[in-house]
Amino acid sequence: MTLTVKVIAPDKTVWDGTADEVILPSTTGQLGILTGHVSLLTALDTAVMRVRASKDKWIPIALMGGFAEVDNNQITVLVNGAELGEKIDREQAKTEFTAAEQKLASVQTGSRQDQIEADRNFKRARARLQAAGG
Repeated sequence: MTLTVKVIAPDKTVWDGTADEVILPSTTGQLGILTGHVSLLTALDTAVMRVRASKDKWIPIALMGGFAEVDNNQITVLVNGAELGEKIDREQAKTEFTAAEQKLASVQTGSRQDQIEADRNFKRARARLQAAGG
């Protein structure tokens, strides 16, 4: 038996298929989902979701926060934004990560709003880089 997985962003369906296992980046830590998992609803962090589509193939997807519902071997992931790791330019992701890391370090003494924005950009850049394999 397999899991049916859909990753849906506001503008498109990012991934729709079956999987043997899914690792979700919930706001309280990573959740591993296998067939027969108990029903749940969880908030998702800005991080990488991993889908095991076959025995040795993991598909990384950068998620930009949202929610996931697991029910009856179906996983529906509703997110603010998402990108398949294979579609992310690794070099560009490295550049963005370095810039976001530097910005985060420089705003430690700035306003609270600037810190929140820098942290959000850092998490997004880190997720994209990790999904791209960097």
